Amino acid sequence: MEIQMTSWSPVNPPSLLALIPLLVYIVLMFRGKGNITGLLAGIGIAVIMMGIDLKTLAQVFQDALGSTTAMVGLIILAGSGLGLLMNRAGITQTLVYWIVKIVGVNTPNKAKFSLIISSIIICGLLGTLGGGNAIIAPILLPIMASLAVPPTVVGVLFKTAGEIGLMVGPLTGVTLITMEVTGLNYGQLMLYAVIPFSIVWLIGTWIGTKRIEKDLIGKEDYHLDADIPNIDAIHLSDEQKRSTIIFLIGFLALVVYGVLSKQGTNYAFLVMVLLALLVTVVSRMNADESIGLMVKGMASQFEMMVIFICLEVLLTLVSASGGFDALGNWLGGLAAHAGSFGVYIVASLVGGFGIEAAAVAEIKIIYDMFGQLAMNVGLPMSVFATCILAATRLTGSMYPTSNFAGQMGIAHSSNTKDGLRALWISVGLVWAWVVVWGLVGPMLFN
Repeated sequence: MEIQMTSWSPVNPPSLLALIPLLVYIVLMFRGKGNITGLLAGIGIAVIMMGIDLKTLAQVFQDALGSTTAMVGLIILAGSGLGLLMNRAGITQTLVYWIVKIVGVNTPNKAKFSLIISSIIICGLLGTLGGGNAIIAPILLPIMASLAVPPTVVGVLFKTAGEIGLMVGPLTGVTLITMEVTGLNYGQLMLYAVIPFSIVWLIGTWIGTKRIEKDLIGKEDYHLDADIPNIDAIHLSDEQKRSTIIFLIGFLALVVYGVLSKQGTNYAFLVMVLLALLVTVVSRMNADESIGLMVKGMASQFEMMVIFICLEVLLTLVSASGGFDALGNWLGGLAAHAGSFGVYIVASLVGGFGIEAAAVAEIKIIYDMFGQLAMNVGLPMSVFATCILAATRLTGSMYPTSNFAGQMGIAHSSNTKDGLRALWISVGLVWAWVVVWGLVGPMLFN
């Protein structure tokens, strides 16, 4: 919608002053304030600077509720509800059990490999980092304990593998919003950006954990509660096995249909609903109980939905007042000397600003700030996608964040120092790849 600014507004579009509300939000994030607090502060400043009335602001919020960002938020809510259903039906437990048994875990390296695979699959299916790893931890931690894998190593692996799961999952918020802004389909996004990025990140994480593991063996171990089950003590019922097989068939069928019929972002919400119905039927769950679990799971992510709506409003106000246009013009002058590679590196480093725990929000900000500029200098979206991954996924691995603390907590580790040491090694290798791809990628696609 077109927003009329008052004559006394200090902002004369396009103007870098219009970025002040966004900068306020970012600064508040770095000072440890909540996302919603920072967003409301930014919106309030934008309203004052632009001089818009309450009727116009209400219309902006109404439009935000119908935006792609809001739809992604709704999909995340539905995914959280589906996760509770899968857990109640024993599907999640069955998947992890099968993975561990297929790998044949009898060495520390096999144990870590089974953790990585389990975390990628479960977090990718559920679309949540903390929720996915929290569900599989009770099954995996006794295995790690029996093979003397240090808790800090487990925490680092949870962090990286879970985040990779969010990137490769076909229906996660991160994947959907990245496809939306870049215009890439799922196969292109995976082939040109996610898969090579993930492989390099996993190699770096493996090297980093190997480095700290040498120092931690014999000094750091698990003291698990007796009620946490041993993997060999788990008995899967025929109903659990049947439900899991039917769920996987249904999931793959819906995803394949969506790809072949070129469905949009909205289709993902329908998939979540259909999968929830499928789990309810095959597990013979009471309809009221199923709906209750869905509502409970969705309610746990409601704050994220509010964040997405407020973010859409803030970005709309900043965009309407010419903030992103001004930034693009300013950076465009700098990029004229460095070309597409300069834009790529600047966006990778500056893009996310470390707005931790709101990856979809970061992606929106990065694209609004640098997307048009990238196209102007001839940077292919297939390469720009890697820039988005770097700016949004690596921030939480370079300094302590709530995501980092959450995964260390799930792993029963409080060793921040060694955890970050391992992550810094992994991040260093990924940044090397980011630079190489920034140089090679544009030549391949242009």
